[in-house]
Amino acid sequence: MSVKKFFSPDDVPIQRVQFAGLIFDILRLDKIHQGASGNKFFKLKYNFLEAEKNGHKKILTFGGAFSNHIVATAISARKSGFQSIGIIRGEVVENPTLNLAKKYGMELYFINREDYRKKNTVEFLDDLKRKYDNPFIIPEGGTNDLALNGTAEIHDFIPKHYNLIAACFGTGGTLAGLIEGKAEHQKILGISVLKGDWVKDELKNLIGNDNGNWDLTTKYHFGGYAKWKQELIDFIIEFYEKTAIPLDPVYTGKMIYGLMMEWKKDNISSDDHILAIHSGGVQGIVGFNQRFGFDLPVR
Repeated sequence: MSVKKFFSPDDVPIQRVQFAGLIFDILRLDKIHQGASGNKFFKLKYNFLEAEKNGHKKILTFGGAFSNHIVATAISARKSGFQSIGIIRGEVVENPTLNLAKKYGMELYFINREDYRKKNTVEFLDDLKRKYDNPFIIPEGGTNDLALNGTAEIHDFIPKHYNLIAACFGTGGTLAGLIEGKAEHQKILGISVLKGDWVKDELKNLIGNDNGNWDLTTKYHFGGYAKWKQELIDFIIEFYEKTAIPLDPVYTGKMIYGLMMEWKKDNISSDDHILAIHSGGVQGIVGFNQRFGFDLPVR
C-alpha cells in the first residue's frame, strides 16, 4: 500500500456520550487503524511522506518499552512499504507493546538511559544514520514540524459547530496542531499528562500560528507521566460501563477525567458544544494490565 493511501482515512466516527450529567461528543481517532490509530496516525503522516519523497527505505524512531508511538510507527511502516527500527530506552524486556512492534517487523535495539538522553544530539543521530543505512529519523513521540502539519488536519474531521475541543498534552504535537488549525470561535482545552507548569512554555514554543483562545491545565496528571491512582482506574472502568469506550490510564483516561472535573468546577458550561479527541493508545492498555495486574477493557 502506498504511503498516501495508507494515510488517507475515509472517515472518523463521532460518538455522543452522556456521563455523570454531561453530554458531549468524542472524536474516535482510535477507530482509524488498529494499532496505528489516534493522534499518532496524523503525526506520522507527513513524516512518512517526507521519507518517501527523499527515497528512504527505513524509518527509525525512539521510545520507551510501553510506547504507543513505537507500535504505531511499526504498523505504519509495514503497511506502507518501509522497514522500521526502534531504539528503546532501558534494559531488554518483553511485553505486549514491543511484541506487537516486532510482529510488524520492527527491529528493536535497547540502549542504556545515559545514551538514550543523547537521542537529539547531532553526533548521536549521525552515528545512527551510518549504522543503520541512512534511515529517516522521527523523534520520540513523533512531534516535529511535519507532525504539526498532520495533526492540524484532525480539524478536517471536526464539524465547525463545536466551540470547545478537549485533547491530551504529551509531547505537544497534537495540541499544537489543533491550536494552529482551529477556527476563530473554537477554544482548545489541553489536559496535560505530565507534571509541572513548564509544559505551558513547551507548548508555546511549538505553536507557529497562535490565534489565542486555548488553555492547558496541569491539574490532572495523577503524579506525572504514566503515573496513576486508584481513583483514575475506577473512573476509567465506570466510563467504559456507561459508554463502552475504552480509555487508557496514560493519556485518554486523564483527559476525560480532567474534562469532567473542569465541568464540575463550572469552568466549562453545559451549553458548550464539546468535542473530546480520543487520541488512541488503546493497545497500551494490554501492557498496563500485564504490568499492574488490572483488567481494564481494551475494545
